[in-house]
Amino acid sequence: MRRSSRWMEALALLVAGLLLSLVLDDAGAATPEFPPEFRIGYQKFGTLILLKARGDLEQRLTPQGVRVVWAEFPYGPPMLEALNAGRLDFATTGETPPVFAQAVPGSPLVYVGHEPPSPESEAVIVPAHSPIRTLSDLKGKKIAVAKGSNAHYLLVAALQKAGLSLQDVQPVYLAPADARAAFERGAVDAWSIWDFYRAAAELRLQARTLTDGRGLVANFENYTSRRPFAERYPALVKLVLEEIARVDAWAAQHPETAAALLSKQVGVDADILLPALKRRSYGAGPVSAEFLANQQKVADTLAAIGLIPQPVRVAEATLARIP
Repeated sequence: MRRSSRWMEALALLVAGLLLSLVLDDAGAATPEFPPEFRIGYQKFGTLILLKARGDLEQRLTPQGVRVVWAEFPYGPPMLEALNAGRLDFATTGETPPVFAQAVPGSPLVYVGHEPPSPESEAVIVPAHSPIRTLSDLKGKKIAVAKGSNAHYLLVAALQKAGLSLQDVQPVYLAPADARAAFERGAVDAWSIWDFYRAAAELRLQARTLTDGRGLVANFENYTSRRPFAERYPALVKLVLEEIARVDAWAAQHPETAAALLSKQVGVDADILLPALKRRSYGAGPVSAEFLANQQKVADTLAAIGLIPQPVRVAEATLARIP
């Protein structure tokens, strides 16, 4: 009986020791440094799809026991809906979708990085022989745009420059592929859109640029995550931003090679992708004060015209909790 009691005491001490070793590591943390799965949302253009094609991220994360899962979306808003719902861990969009996403009560979205501004990468375009020559000529016209996208904000800014508003035109809210079809058959008078769709319309449909984003918008491409995920796995967020920066540097130096690689991924001719790649800026980095100020400007504009249901304080979607 005594021997059994001693055995039970020894077993209890062993179990307690094992539990303690699980709870306390050298840093005093209970959470593993990397998750078993990393879910990334991407679109048919930009650095993330190049990162996916090259396999660089998998090379670094597979030894850490992380499975990378890629999910393609047609544009930003549905991607960030998935992020808000916990179906993604990391996403990339233009400057406007995160503002819409943050306006959803309880949104876990946080900014973790961004690219430099690329205002030339989006434009309001019209058919080659359209009588529309100035922004003022858009009054009363049908304009295709993806609702909640960065091109939506571009359209707002372009109209404001001409002394117009969304109420003075007929927005036709369409996803990019549907908007392209409507534009080609003449069902809309203009299209507010980003690259590579812009480049495709210019090269294949001889579309004419009414205005691009220069002087109107910054057009930051940004990287977002969910606060619980980013706070739990900061090493992973840092690692993926490092890999994005490396691919950025490579694409900036080798645009023709990048266009050829991207062409295989998206099924779009390289001659369309090349001008789109040359129009964008490269150099992913951490969240900056300039970026946050721009995002706040976007948020204030959208709130003022009623496109988001309530004002958004962008600083609340940062890991640093900037005051």
